[in-house]
Amino acid sequence: MRHLISLKEQSKEDILTMLTMAIRLKEKRSAGELTNLLPNQTLIMLFQKTSTRTRLSFEAGMTELGGHAIFLDSRTSQFSLTDFGDEIQAVMRYGAVLMFRAKKAEDVVRAAGFNKIPVIDACSEKYHPAQALSDILTMAEHSSGIENVKKIVWMGIENNVSNTLILACAKLGIKVYIVAPEVNEPSIDPELNRMADETGNVVRALNIAEAMKDADYVHTDTWMDMEYFEDGKVKPGFQKIYEERKAKFMPYQVSAKLIDTYAPACKIMHCMPCHIGYEITRDAIDHKNAVIFNQAENRMHMQKAMILWLLNKEI
Repeated sequence: MRHLISLKEQSKEDILTMLTMAIRLKEKRSAGELTNLLPNQTLIMLFQKTSTRTRLSFEAGMTELGGHAIFLDSRTSQFSLTDFGDEIQAVMRYGAVLMFRAKKAEDVVRAAGFNKIPVIDACSEKYHPAQALSDILTMAEHSSGIENVKKIVWMGIENNVSNTLILACAKLGIKVYIVAPEVNEPSIDPELNRMADETGNVVRALNIAEAMKDADYVHTDTWMDMEYFEDGKVKPGFQKIYEERKAKFMPYQVSAKLIDTYAPACKIMHCMPCHIGYEITRDAIDHKNAVIFNQAENRMHMQKAMILWLLNKEI
């Protein structure tokens, strides 16, 4: 049975197959063609964390495939009252695919281990394959084919999003420069890092000029944890770490100046939500090279392809 958890399990050919399917599905949507490929099928969407794009893109995508998505908030369920294994096995009886936005990747792995239905890690502390594969689609679109993407840069903090993006790109033969003064500790996966490093396509460097030279895309994500804030202000208990992170990461902020200075042709990507004034500036979001909103839309198209691939319904 197929699962999509970390992309450690998928080959270059698997990634390219899903990319081709996503391109076809997007073309059909643009042409007004129905893709009623999963009638009477249900996607279970279990959320332990809040979401905007993940819920919208998966739910809209399943609708466009002719199926139905059920949103299940763990906070309003019985998960806290019983054994996780028992409850997740019961939940999986109601759907064809489980999409799990989890606090811990180990719970996604445990759910997949029952091999009842295909399971997608829809953002845990270690992985985010839906985002990484969707970003592959966006880069393929804006470079007239993924084979034309030679080099990308990850700017900021290494985290769950960078993990899966780096591995996917490395498997595809894309050179990845990681410009990160710190790694988010809960995100560390030594096996994933080893797999990516063994391709010879991963370079870690803090020299921005070196990293950005001839880059096709620069990616970034938040480096301020949202629990630091309340009503837009830093909580007193987090003031010290907030100031430390701001000092450490501000030199690696993605801005129009950075792009115009080091890589005028480089396109700007952000998985959203954007935290303006921290990892990215307003003028970077509004820059002519930014493809951030196309990137957000492409979550839906790639996730449709992912669901079909998991169910062995390739088009």
